[in-house]
Amino acid sequence: MMRKKAFVTVLSAVVLFACSNCASNGGSVNPSPTDTPDPVPTAASDWKSIPVPASAGADKVWQFQEMSDDFEYEALADNKGTTFFAKWDDFYHNGWKGPGLTEWDRSHSLVAGGYLQLPASRKPGSEKINLGCITSKSRVVYPVYIEARAKVMNSTLASDVWLLSPDDTQEIDIVEAYGAAYSESAQKDHSYFEKKIHISHHVFVRNPFQDYQPLDAGTWYKNGTTWREDFHRYGVYWKDPWHLEYYIDGVLVRTVSGKAMIDPKHFTNATEPGNTSVDTRTGLSKEMDIIINTEDQTWRSSPASGLQSDTFTPTDSELAKKEDHTFKVDWIRIYKPVEK
Repeated sequence: MMRKKAFVTVLSAVVLFACSNCASNGGSVNPSPTDTPDPVPTAASDWKSIPVPASAGADKVWQFQEMSDDFEYEALADNKGTTFFAKWDDFYHNGWKGPGLTEWDRSHSLVAGGYLQLPASRKPGSEKINLGCITSKSRVVYPVYIEARAKVMNSTLASDVWLLSPDDTQEIDIVEAYGAAYSESAQKDHSYFEKKIHISHHVFVRNPFQDYQPLDAGTWYKNGTTWREDFHRYGVYWKDPWHLEYYIDGVLVRTVSGKAMIDPKHFTNATEPGNTSVDTRTGLSKEMDIIINTEDQTWRSSPASGLQSDTFTPTDSELAKKEDHTFKVDWIRIYKPVEK
């Protein structure tokens, strides 16, 4: 995802910011949730009936949205068919081919065996890595709950489910994970990342480029789980422009709310971005596309970017392990709160 220009700042923030800082700024972190998640039906046909963990509000209920997808159909990599294309495009939401060594390729997404699958491979005769990316044909806007059941890759590449406005100025990250335990390219242990899920949001100014995302430690969630080992549920309740709730496996793990956390730099001003003389901030208010993708990110694969000294990108021998380098999504579901 393009917002990674500010990502290393977040890494530093893990050390610099205590969880109490998040709470004092309008956010909260629950690193060791005590709530018991709702029981999850095991049958694939029951995916709609898994309780939505967020509250719909007083006198409201959750209404299932038909743009949801259980991926219980076949969509070949080179001929995905009408069922897939009714809901998705097999590319990014504009013509950009991706960050770093990424080259999104339409043939690197498919639906088989009940899963959306995004395999990775080296582009022949190139340093580039062919990767998959799909974008929803319908957009979402608050209030909305979105949840995906996914298994992140055993890779230094990113496994992502996220939301992005069509003008690339507002973003919500539902899951972003780097699941490998070791990096052959860096010849280093990678366990810092294998046990963390990045959950965050961004607001951007495109010209000149500026990017804000929260810097508190809660943007990196951990509970001792090695995420690549199994499927997990990753969800966000985008309640309104100033309130986000993040859920993992049915448990609330992070809440971010208020102008000081959502847009402290006034990047969402309705008039002039960054102008603080008059508060016209709109927050996370724009319709957004749902994007599911994998990617190599510049800050991880290119030390020349100046953001870090290690090179975290898959080697050819790592990419040869196809199962490790295939992001799988079991389903993605969308709910809106409506009056009873």
